[in-house]
Amino acid sequence: MPNVYTNYKAVLTTSELTTLYTVGSETTAIVKSIRVSNTDTENDCKISVYLVDTDSVSYNIQTDRKVEKSTSDELLAAGNLDQDSADSSTASSVPLVLKESEVIKIQAQNGGDLHVILSVLEIS
Repeated sequence: MPNVYTNYKAVLTTSELTTLYTVGSETTAIVKSIRVSNTDTENDCKISVYLVDTDSVSYNIQTDRKVEKSTSDELLAAGNLDQDSADSSTASSVPLVLKESEVIKIQAQNGGDLHVILSVLEIS
């Protein structure tokens, strides 16, 4: 089974639900990090992240997580994941395991504000 470390990126140009990552055929994925940056210098922006399984059931990973203007945040930060108290600058990320054909979808409150990078180990 080869192991491949890689990343997937998105610039959220709209507020529509967007597919960031789909686990490949005969692959297990260990997501190490979902890093989001707010490039807007004047406004905060919220982001929501969902895991969609092979039965098309959607599970919330983050709902309306506020990313302050001109900052970056780790969405898989360890500790208290309450959007008002998680301190991703000091906390390490907690891995998220995904199975074949599962999907990570993301949605920004405002189009054009957020950049997202997902770092993953793919085992196939």
